[in-house]
Amino acid sequence: MSARSKARKRALDMLYAADLRGVPAIEVLDQEAVRARTQPEREASWAYGREIVLGVIERSGEIDETIASHARGWTLERMPATDRAILRIAVWEILFNDEVPDSVAIAEAVESATVLSTDDSAGFINGVLGAVAASR
Repeated sequence: MSARSKARKRALDMLYAADLRGVPAIEVLDQEAVRARTQPEREASWAYGREIVLGVIERSGEIDETIASHARGWTLERMPATDRAILRIAVWEILFNDEVPDSVAIAEAVESATVLSTDDSAGFINGVLGAVAASR
């Protein structure tokens, strides 16, 4: 698994934890920063994971609006928490990180959904992200 893939997983864990606990993502990020300082072997995934979470926090309104406008028939509240976190990461990468090709952001998101979410999530996430990428 590449360092960026590990970082996406780390960001997913943080966003998911914040969502489930009902706390601001910055609080979970701060806790993870303390953990990162004591585990230097995980440093490669920390920098980009932190960048993702900060980007999602900074652009949360735009990201959630984009997801909602492309997720036909689904509200954010109705989606599984895992899917919300996966979509937020991928939409941030598609819209706000020019270093990541859209196809890579989508493929990584679909892979995460395949492994971590429901049987229908990968197809749903692929459709939403494909529509987001096409509308840029």
